Amino acid sequence: MIPLRPEFLIGMLLVLGAGFLAGCASSTPQPTPAPTENPSATAIPSPTPTPTPTTIPFMNGVDASYLQQIEDAGGLYYQNGAAKDALQIFKDHGINTIRLRLWVAPMIGYNDLGHTLTMAKRVKDLGLGLMIDFHYSDTWADPGKQYKPAAWSSLSGEELQKAVHDYTFQVIEALKKQGTLPDTVQIGNEITPGMLWDDGRVGGAYESNWPQFTALLKAGITGVQDALDKGEKVGIVLHVDQGANNSTCRWFFDNIVAQEVPFDYIGLSYYPWWHGNMTDLKNNLNDLATRYHKPILIVETAYPWSLENNDNMGNLVGPLEELLPEFPASVEGQRDFLLKEIEILQDVPEGLGMGIFYWAADDITSPHFGSVFENAATFDFEGNVLESLKVFQQP
Repeated sequence: MIPLRPEFLIGMLLVLGAGFLAGCASSTPQPTPAPTENPSATAIPSPTPTPTPTTIPFMNGVDASYLQQIEDAGGLYYQNGAAKDALQIFKDHGINTIRLRLWVAPMIGYNDLGHTLTMAKRVKDLGLGLMIDFHYSDTWADPGKQYKPAAWSSLSGEELQKAVHDYTFQVIEALKKQGTLPDTVQIGNEITPGMLWDDGRVGGAYESNWPQFTALLKAGITGVQDALDKGEKVGIVLHVDQGANNSTCRWFFDNIVAQEVPFDYIGLSYYPWWHGNMTDLKNNLNDLATRYHKPILIVETAYPWSLENNDNMGNLVGPLEELLPEFPASVEGQRDFLLKEIEILQDVPEGLGMGIFYWAADDITSPHFGSVFENAATFDFEGNVLESLKVFQQP
């Protein structure tokens, strides 16, 4: 029997509420606290805008954050019948940027700084661009949960801002030291409701928290900048979900602009069964471009190539999800879905549609590691690369 993935079990437990987490905290090993030494002054200065990097004109990206765990569990990837490094397969199919999520002190042992450094080296050795996705949590951070890392649980105000700054600085410095400075970083993951709850929570009863939330964002951005030498650039991405919801995106970025948060890219998630149809996606992207004049990235998207299940875990995208009728759950449907998204991005006003990242492209079932996303990865159940990945080779 293939074991359930512990991070999904943790994620399901998290949504039951912070009370449950508090009850479990005493049995959870405490992670090493973030460093407190700060190369800059104690008071964190406001970040300054940096020019948008232009080393990658259009980012053809995939999120490959599962790759090490799948490889360690015996997973293999194939191209033309031969086993091959999945990163090389991605590159062979036109991918030029790899996105990696980063957790502060994960209980599962992956997506921590050590593993991320190893992956970053592999990515850069292949000549690929690198995006680091800071979750600022020990586990999944998304619209339903944005919990502080255990090491920061008692921090608030300026102390929490300093922890965010110092941790971000530490990560960028470590990546830079081994010659793998990222091209872009996300300061938070799907932060529509804020991050580091409840200090940085916004929306609803927490609408007055925008100054606290954006102070945390600015601390992370300054942490990136403080780690850079003159002439070095790392693009700052602010990532929200609801990629087809214009009113939500306007609400978020209007507040970001009002609070004078400097950033380089608008990052969006777009999963049609959660976020809406492609007409709404197109209208939203076009409006955001003309309203904010920032490059736009779809940093998470995916579509199923099958509705079958290949292991003892249920699939995240199953028959009950509302797929787009024009794109069936097939390899061709997955291909056409991606082609349409790329077309929408390329038609964004001012040429501001700057990239697309396929989420969990690597997430196959392996001999000792199940997958809830196997039917929406870019490989079939035997690990063979799908024809749909070739859309990224289009001129």
